[in-house]
Amino acid sequence: MMRGRVLRMRVRLPRTRRERRRLLWAAVVGCVLGLLPATWVYAAAEPRMRTARDVPAAPVAMVFGAGLWDGKPSPYLAHRLDAAVELYRAGKVRVVLVTGDNSREEYDEPDAMRAYLTERGVPEDRVVTDYAGFDTWDSCTRAVRVFGVKKAVLITQGFHVRRALALCGAAGIDAYGVGVAAKHDVTWYAGGAREVFASGKAALDALVRPGPRFLGPHEPGIEQALADEPAR
Repeated sequence: MMRGRVLRMRVRLPRTRRERRRLLWAAVVGCVLGLLPATWVYAAAEPRMRTARDVPAAPVAMVFGAGLWDGKPSPYLAHRLDAAVELYRAGKVRVVLVTGDNSREEYDEPDAMRAYLTERGVPEDRVVTDYAGFDTWDSCTRAVRVFGVKKAVLITQGFHVRRALALCGAAGIDAYGVGVAAKHDVTWYAGGAREVFASGKAALDALVRPGPRFLGPHEPGIEQALADEPAR
């Protein structure tokens, strides 16, 4: 082979009108199939969207993890937790289930979330931690199968709340969602773009309903918190 020789791959473009038409139809069908999961997520969740002011009361608020900065809730996660504090103070929820990632010892979302809530006046015995909420489906199905949640308010950013609602509904939770406002920065746009692709996995999870990555035994924390709830 001669030094400096460049190999070029030739891409055969459609030459006839019939071939171009077939290519166009294939592109259209691909786009439609790609958008079907996102359409399902939107249709399943939209009737269940509410604001913090008009959301129906529920025994439990679920707050999904959104990362830590130096061991503290990231700004996005802090906004979710602030909404949970608001709902608790308003009497809309009685217990807060914080669900996040604690897959390694040095990274503990749930305990950081618990600390944030208790520092802002939510009693410690009103906060229940799920240490194996590794993704949205795991959080939803574990809420049902491990913690016995039947009705809840889901709290997360607006770009994520519809997928959370669709998945928790598929898991068997009578849920309403509160979409927390967020600054439209790079993280917001990246999260919105990610949801288009994540909806495909969501549709598959809702159809197949796999077990969570880690199931474990039943945990009575929510039941005990509700049973022991003092008068407010």
